[in-house]
Amino acid sequence: MTDDAHLLARIDTTRPHTARIWNYWTGGKDNYLVDREAGDQIRALHPGIGDYALADRKFLGRSVRYLAAEAGIRQFLDIGTGLPSADNTHEVAQRVTPEARIVYVDNDPLVLAHARALLTSSLEGRTDYLDADLRDVDTILERAGRTLDLKQPVALMLLGVVIFVEGHEESYDVVRRLMDALPSGSHLVLSHTITSPAMPDVDAAVAFWNEHGTPRLTQRTPQQVERYFDGLELLTPGVVSCNRWRPEPDETPTPDEVAMYGGVGRKP
Repeated sequence: MTDDAHLLARIDTTRPHTARIWNYWTGGKDNYLVDREAGDQIRALHPGIGDYALADRKFLGRSVRYLAAEAGIRQFLDIGTGLPSADNTHEVAQRVTPEARIVYVDNDPLVLAHARALLTSSLEGRTDYLDADLRDVDTILERAGRTLDLKQPVALMLLGVVIFVEGHEESYDVVRRLMDALPSGSHLVLSHTITSPAMPDVDAAVAFWNEHGTPRLTQRTPQQVERYFDGLELLTPGVVSCNRWRPEPDETPTPDEVAMYGGVGRKP
């Protein structure tokens, strides 16, 4: 059996999956009926959920452009890649600096199958893909080190993935271990679904998801999300609603507040 056949054999089309629902909400085609039905049910509970997906995607683009153009970052470790869409990390970075190197990490077989076909590098740079879980820190670092020079600054991208580590302390430990392995000048880019008394419909949507979908996710407060940046120099405007992290003048307007918070921190 080929590698792609092994990947496809691992895909469960009987239960909705977060990566495929996210793809559906952002206008992608790489999803199944079960994902679209669950996505519509979640959207009925919380009509603004699609805005969160788009806000997170725009946050990725703005943060990567900043890191490549202004912070001089030439290496990106993107864990929890999700299904390929428009303006993936390597595309944004390599438009600024064609020699940029990117390693994508995910443990979803559909993501990995599509990544091989669609996430191709510029001639000057390099792109690689790892099949690993976020918690497999040692494996990720060892294999990423075959493409990235881990003695030089790296941008660690954790967009909407730490939510799948249920234990608070375990999640902080995973992020700390990854950042501890990276040198001074490295950056952490992280986004996370929040819980807030002002957004009870978000909690209802998450409860529905955890009952019917896979994998389960954990919400955290904005203050708990900010804790991931302990020991780092948190860039302005801090940990905020993703659509309020350095918005660009020509962007399509989005809601003032979404329940996806993000921030960027620099390792001193």
